[in-house]
Amino acid sequence: MLETVTATRFAVPLREGGSLPGLVEADDLGMYVVKFRGAGQGVKVLIAEVLVGELARVLGVPVPRLVVVDLPRDIARYEADEEVQDLLTASVGTNLGLDYLPGSFGYDGSRPATAEQAAPIVWLDAFTANIDRTWANPNLLVWGGRPWVIDHGAAVYFHHGWGRRAPDAQRFADQPFDRSDHVLGDLVDDLGGTHERLAALLDDATLEQVVSLVPDEWLETSEHLPSPAATRAAYLEHLIARRDRPAAWLTGGDR
Repeated sequence: MLETVTATRFAVPLREGGSLPGLVEADDLGMYVVKFRGAGQGVKVLIAEVLVGELARVLGVPVPRLVVVDLPRDIARYEADEEVQDLLTASVGTNLGLDYLPGSFGYDGSRPATAEQAAPIVWLDAFTANIDRTWANPNLLVWGGRPWVIDHGAAVYFHHGWGRRAPDAQRFADQPFDRSDHVLGDLVDDLGGTHERLAALLDDATLEQVVSLVPDEWLETSEHLPSPAATRAAYLEHLIARRDRPAAWLTGGDR
């Protein structure tokens, strides 16, 4: 289980992107960048953040520590901005927090990543079909002299269709990934060796453990997925199928 903390103060909104995350102080005296369940994209973005963030941790890719942030109802009373107040009110309960990295700055290529740092990041994005790490939106922070991955809401896109149709793990497994626009794509020549090394770290038990970190209450059910357990099993099936079919997605956009 992810650690759970309770928000004690909403410090400041971070007006970047469409989800309006905010910097929040918690009862463990930590500061967290919180992604709110009441934002327009809903809890599936939080699920993607957990899955990709914890996969990154297994693979040794730097990622901020993730926690579940319990947002009390009365925290919105002290917020003057009506938009933020509405968001906080809609997000009472559990949300996702990322450990705040003080002094970090956005990746702009002025201190380029090494090929060794870039390869696992590009592979992770290919594996999870994360198209949102381009020069237009790098979603990388530089902290401690190395790149840290953030903002994975666009990954594992397949779950957005589950309310309309049955899950199709094979379709996801066969979906190619075009890395030609990836912010670190030019630093990596061939992902074949990277795949052999990293896929070996994601055995079935490890993937099951990663999926188990998603809180039950975030797992939406549907006609085809009638319980949180069924939804969790579908995530696992998709990740296993993707891992086992690298020929279908790994070489997309290679030069």
